[in-house]
Amino acid sequence: MTETATAEQVRAALAEHADPADAVHLQRFFKTGPGQYGEGDVFIGVRVPATRAVAKRFAALPLTEIGALLDSPVHEERLAALVILNNRFAKASKPRTFDEAARAEMVRFYLDAVRRGRVNNWDLVDVSAERIVGPWLLDKPRDLLFELAGSESLWERRVALLSTFAFIKAGDASTTFAVGERLLADRHDLIQKALGWMLREVGKRVDRELLTDFLDRHAARMGRTALSYATEHLDPESRARYRAMR
Repeated sequence: MTETATAEQVRAALAEHADPADAVHLQRFFKTGPGQYGEGDVFIGVRVPATRAVAKRFAALPLTEIGALLDSPVHEERLAALVILNNRFAKASKPRTFDEAARAEMVRFYLDAVRRGRVNNWDLVDVSAERIVGPWLLDKPRDLLFELAGSESLWERRVALLSTFAFIKAGDASTTFAVGERLLADRHDLIQKALGWMLREVGKRVDRELLTDFLDRHAARMGRTALSYATEHLDPESRARYRAMR
């Protein structure tokens, strides 16, 4: 597709893959009922592979049109918007097509969407934070992550944690630890799971001893879910020892 592509064209392409039966399942899975974290989110029943295929067709969609999709009440349209944004950011980050100004613009655009509540479910955060905010900050101060970690918004806090995945993949555990320490007392299930997941990835991808050092210092303050996720790949004796510290 060319730069003349529109959000309406993306909507129409997604609608071709909609399945009402899947929509009902997704509404339940993503907790869209009253008082749940995804309250009010609307699904049309498009599966993720189909959403990604549509996003690939509209790789050159302008930011204004991506913004129109992010403002949609339909979850799959927001997901498609983020996948397109991911792909654009990745292209602007490659040596042959590197464009720092474009990268900066996309980060500002993304953070605005996050703060306006348009990146508002765990899958939307997880598909985008480590691919946009994380890579952007690899050679920059981490203050933004600490700001997000201190937010009242569940989704901003999860963005802070998931963004550190980019650092983990680059061999750096310190950023995950610094953000994680700020969220040790956060007992929301989606933060607990994200914290434990990122800590587990430190042990898996960077250094298991760094993980156990962190747990030695902080396991007593961690929630049960975060600790369970973080210790998943440790031996049974170690897992039991850390559980006993709580």
